Amino acid sequence: MKRTLTLIAAGLTLSGCMVGPNYVSPAPKAPAQGDLSQASAPGFVADEPPADWWKLFDTPVIDRLVGEALAANTDLRVAAANLRQARASLRETRAQRLPTTNVTSKATHARVPGASLGIPGSSFEGDTYDVGLDLSYQVDLFGKITRAIQAGRADLQASEAAYDLARVTVVAETIRAYSDACAAGEQLKVASQTLKLQEDTFDLTRRLEAGGRGTGLETSQGAALLEQTRAQVPVYAAQRKAALFRLAVLTGKPPAEAPADVASCETVPVVKQAIPVGNGATLLARRADVRAAERRLAAASARIGVATADLYPNISIGGSIGSTALAPKDMFNSSSFRFSVGPLLSFSFPNMSVARARIAQAEAGADAALATFDGTWLTALRDTETALATYVAQGQRVEALRRGRDQNAEAARIARLRYRAGAEPFQTVLDAERSLATNELSLAQAESDFSDATVTLFLALGGGWQQSPQG
Repeated sequence: MKRTLTLIAAGLTLSGCMVGPNYVSPAPKAPAQGDLSQASAPGFVADEPPADWWKLFDTPVIDRLVGEALAANTDLRVAAANLRQARASLRETRAQRLPTTNVTSKATHARVPGASLGIPGSSFEGDTYDVGLDLSYQVDLFGKITRAIQAGRADLQASEAAYDLARVTVVAETIRAYSDACAAGEQLKVASQTLKLQEDTFDLTRRLEAGGRGTGLETSQGAALLEQTRAQVPVYAAQRKAALFRLAVLTGKPPAEAPADVASCETVPVVKQAIPVGNGATLLARRADVRAAERRLAAASARIGVATADLYPNISIGGSIGSTALAPKDMFNSSSFRFSVGPLLSFSFPNMSVARARIAQAEAGADAALATFDGTWLTALRDTETALATYVAQGQRVEALRRGRDQNAEAARIARLRYRAGAEPFQTVLDAERSLATNELSLAQAESDFSDATVTLFLALGGGWQQSPQG
């Protein structure tokens, strides 16, 4: 008994010896710690993007829609369920540190040949009753359980980052759908206004023809331009409906319950202040996909230790206590009492090919995870730099088209006045109104693209994930 207790104490003393690599994150060594190259352009500041970055649009409707999406979006519900599953898996792995207990109780009636007991020519038949408690404890001598817990914890953190990424994406897509609905509304308004203007011009052309100052050719040309503009109206109306349907589903509602107030929006949302972008180091710490890739690398590294532990002996300590009797009345008598205690050692020696193959698999998995991490942070930098450059370019495009629209509007006004006075042919009016209509629609599309570029920029910056669920 003393020898058994000595072996148990020795096993517990050795428990905690760790095999496999100790993980060190490569994130601080990634050559992306300085300022973003495109962040020096006007319109950006070095402050960190806020968690609730959508409030920079200063639009209460957006705040409401984002709140509804975060509460009811189905993709977020899936991500939250996956997160709960990862937490439960980690609890299961941690439970391996605890002793395993089993309570057994059985009653059997059996016939046993005497030959099996060394008494040939006879047999024994009767009842046997047994009650017992079995206990076993896995000694984590070489850190297999500890490494498994490290891997499970890293997997959980990767799932948390995946939830964060889903959260950021849902917020961005909700704002994008709202912006698309407003952009379609603006384009519909522009097309309707252009249609009204061209109807007035067409009416004027018909009156001039009736008075002998116009021709049938001019009237037909005016009618053709009018119908071209009229044909665009239902297209923009359908685009607005499509955006409203997307918005409804993003907020967890059927398409028929699309928000009515958004259906009347005709102005795309814009951020009227400088965009806070941070720097490369904070970007890598903030981007959910980078954090998920780094945590998966940590899990893969820990699994090398799990596989390496199979090269060494596996020790468990077991014990059993119970009672075995031939009749129920004899249960728990001192004569029926039984117990056992002692260590169990298992060692796959000398055939370690399986263990070494598993180590090679784990090491290859870690190499792949490292390559994935490097690719993820490089892609994150590329996306962010591209989004910064696109945001600047789209803003400049809007300003240029706005100046061009103002000039076209003045040219069309002058052309109509001169046409009424007989100083210009109708073709001049036609060209001026066609140019104005094209410019107006191009400006509306550019404003939509600029709003979309703003959402894409915030999505690339990775803000808005800082309220992960704890359940």
